[in-house]
Amino acid sequence: MSRSFLFLLGTTRPGGNTEALARQAAAELPADLRQTWLRLNDLEVEPFQDIRHDGDGAYPVPCGDHRRLLETTLAATDLVIASPLYWFTVSASIKEYFDHWSGWMRVPEVDFRDRMRGKTLWAITAHTAKDLAEVEPMLGTLRLIADYMGMRWGGELLAYGNRPGEALTEPDVGIRARELFAGVDAGLTAQPVGC
Repeated sequence: MSRSFLFLLGTTRPGGNTEALARQAAAELPADLRQTWLRLNDLEVEPFQDIRHDGDGAYPVPCGDHRRLLETTLAATDLVIASPLYWFTVSASIKEYFDHWSGWMRVPEVDFRDRMRGKTLWAITAHTAKDLAEVEPMLGTLRLIADYMGMRWGGELLAYGNRPGEALTEPDVGIRARELFAGVDAGLTAQPVGC
């Protein structure tokens, strides 16, 4: 199976620094590799509700944009979280996206966790941190999610960016954007963790 990248934009400003970084990095992927871009704020997805302890704890099969988000997630081999750093973590829309994973793991017949195993999780963020240690809680969260789900951690692209376009002016950001997906081959799917 060939690789397929899903770019999940958790940004509140279209075309902002994080999205610009993601698009610059994505331009370096092989031309024949499928890319899907979803701006989470543009999707009509109901807020997550924890119903694990109601009845049998099963969640219904999602509908509409919620189902599209689930199916697009499952179809990708690589998920790129493009989120600005907000309060030392991911944006609210990315957090909500991951909250939905809890429900998707309980939708009968979806086998969400098993189907996520072996995929690769990446991160791209613009931040205003004076010390990169301030970005670490966000990266730590994403690494823990990848580990919990049996996914690989692909890496991250970080750049300082407050004003529009500022992240692309950071020294060496072009080189780091090119290097993020270096070695990605469109025709090779990563093997599941543990194989």
